[in-house]
Amino acid sequence: MITAEKIVKRFDRFVALDGLDLNVPKGAIYGLVGPNGAGKSTIIRHLAGIYRQDSGKITIDGEEVYENPSIKQRMAYIPDDIFYFTQAGIKDMMEFYRGIYKNFDMERYNKMREVFALDEKRPMRKLSKGMQKQAAFWLAISMRPEILILDEPVDGLDPVMRRQIWSLIMGDVAENGTTVLVSSHNLRELEDVCDHVGVMNKGRMLLERSLMELQENVVKVQAVFPEGGGLPTGLKVMHTSANGKIQSYIIRGKSEEIETVIAAASPLFYDVVPLTLEEIFIYELGGANYEIKDFIL
Repeated sequence: MITAEKIVKRFDRFVALDGLDLNVPKGAIYGLVGPNGAGKSTIIRHLAGIYRQDSGKITIDGEEVYENPSIKQRMAYIPDDIFYFTQAGIKDMMEFYRGIYKNFDMERYNKMREVFALDEKRPMRKLSKGMQKQAAFWLAISMRPEILILDEPVDGLDPVMRRQIWSLIMGDVAENGTTVLVSSHNLRELEDVCDHVGVMNKGRMLLERSLMELQENVVKVQAVFPEGGGLPTGLKVMHTSANGKIQSYIIRGKSEEIETVIAAASPLFYDVVPLTLEEIFIYELGGANYEIKDFIL
């Protein structure tokens, strides 16, 4: 569906994207994660057709995105900083988008008034950031896009509205096969909604998998071994820590295989659990070199 191949983008001497590959399946909710400065917003602007890459190729259904109106007709993009005309209200922006997007659904727009209780005539510049985000979703959902690209989409929204918006998005994915790419630092939230994940760092894609596959291939093991015992050799240990007698290990591999090896070492106690997306993010980015440090001040 959405494919980026070997994308390079430089701003003067700074390399923002360094041979990035990205693949978003049709009908997926794809979470793009990475530390600040990883290049997430840069690749999103390429996917939306705002930036042109220095080299590489970006396509949607085999068609290049940049300066391609037919592709952009099918796409809605909500950036972190919402765009609107200076004096425009929501109704003005609706009329603008209605004239551009042939699939704009006025019936749906009118129904969404019950969800987004906003003053349509009030200038958007006078709305709070959270209200501007609501307005952006109101308009984007009314476009009935086939592709929805979101950069920190629910930042500034209260918990009830966040849940409401995700419910609308997931409903569109289920009913219409909408493809969603979302970048966010709220990994707990992404874990609830995404089925595919890409982890970026320094302009490159570190890994890209379905969330289920990702969680099946890295596990956390907590164990207590008898005196003189310990973790068997041969396991791919990414990180080790201890809390009293309890040893904690982050291990790459299938949970069933790891559990078999651990059990053979006759521990006094052990537990094997999948990692959260946040834990996967931390350890895939470098384990102990990227985790939270304790400092004595």
